[in-house]
Amino acid sequence: LAHTWAPKGFDLKVQAPGQAKRRALLGVRDAADGELVVEVAKTKRSTDFIRLLERLDWIYGPKASTVPVVLVLDNGPIHKSKATTKALEERSSWLTPFWLPAYAPELNDIERDWRTLKRLHIANRVLRSEAELEAAVHNAIHAINQARGVHVVELPMAA
Repeated sequence: LAHTWAPKGFDLKVQAPGQAKRRALLGVRDAADGELVVEVAKTKRSTDFIRLLERLDWIYGPKASTVPVVLVLDNGPIHKSKATTKALEERSSWLTPFWLPAYAPELNDIERDWRTLKRLHIANRVLRSEAELEAAVHNAIHAINQARGVHVVELPMAA
């Protein structure tokens, strides 16, 4: 559900073609400059989170920066799996996970970014294909980063 306008006493109905398509957004926000780095996936699995970690390798890894990085994680299942634990351990020389308490989304700053993305950029639009949905998400992330004055680095997309 999203906030929208409709005549008083009437339910707003938006025609949506076909089945509703969903995408999982996995992302991080750089605390220094506010840049969002987002991975869009059809699923929300450990392999998708590891793909996000690989992007972070390129941006913040030991070859890119000498500053240690702290990654704030909630206790979602994809953050606790064996594959993810191994991937985090492989990056322990430059990446330190900081675990939020369970069931505390109000402590996770990126939740506000997801709310902004949904309410201001994606809501009240009919997107006719999965490709259109993904393009809208990428355009919204780009707009959010630009509004924050972040210099956006385009990374090659995974196939």
